[in-house]
Amino acid sequence: MLGLGAAGIAAGPSLQSGFDSALGAAADKDPTGLTGLLPGSGGFRYYSVAASVPHRGERDYRLTVGGLVDRPADYGLADLRALPQDRLVRDVQCVTGWRVPGTPFTGVRLSRLLDAAGVRPEANAVRFTCFDGTYSESLTLQQARRADVLVALTMQDKPLSHGHGGPVRLYVAPMYFYKSAKWLSGIALTREVRPGYWEERGYDVDAWVGRSNGRDDAPTA
Repeated sequence: MLGLGAAGIAAGPSLQSGFDSALGAAADKDPTGLTGLLPGSGGFRYYSVAASVPHRGERDYRLTVGGLVDRPADYGLADLRALPQDRLVRDVQCVTGWRVPGTPFTGVRLSRLLDAAGVRPEANAVRFTCFDGTYSESLTLQQARRADVLVALTMQDKPLSHGHGGPVRLYVAPMYFYKSAKWLSGIALTREVRPGYWEERGYDVDAWVGRSNGRDDAPTA
């Protein structure tokens, strides 16, 4: 029994990784969303609002920064990795109720990309689009400039997997996780906040954990 237990402990990470990969692949092709009911790695669940999501990698991933800016930009993965990186460790709270404590994310502060682009005076908000072709999100410019808002490249100290929104996702630490858009591909400065995918379906635009959506969860930051 001790031998079997030791073998289970040794094999556990590999089995969990395999399960996560299989679940993520299934979620990509599940238009019903039922795979989202299954727990992923460490208590995470996989969600996608598109019937399928293309994969992007070193060769074909691009992140554009545009809209009301002086210097529109286009970043590849190597470009983003070459910028100064910040690491945050916060609980992740989903508006559906599940929570994953102490989750590390590493990436580029969104404010750094905004400063590099040169935000015009008439800009008051930031809109995010994703290469799934469906999802979108927004923040006020003040929210977007917070130190705990990242263009994230890693989660749990590993490169972001496709199922978790890789290779690049938004991470808004103090808000419910639907604000942390997966498969990030576009950042645009706008005059006003435009409700994102879930806000158009009834979720709060300002999604502070514990102070929105009728929930009283403990803050994550």
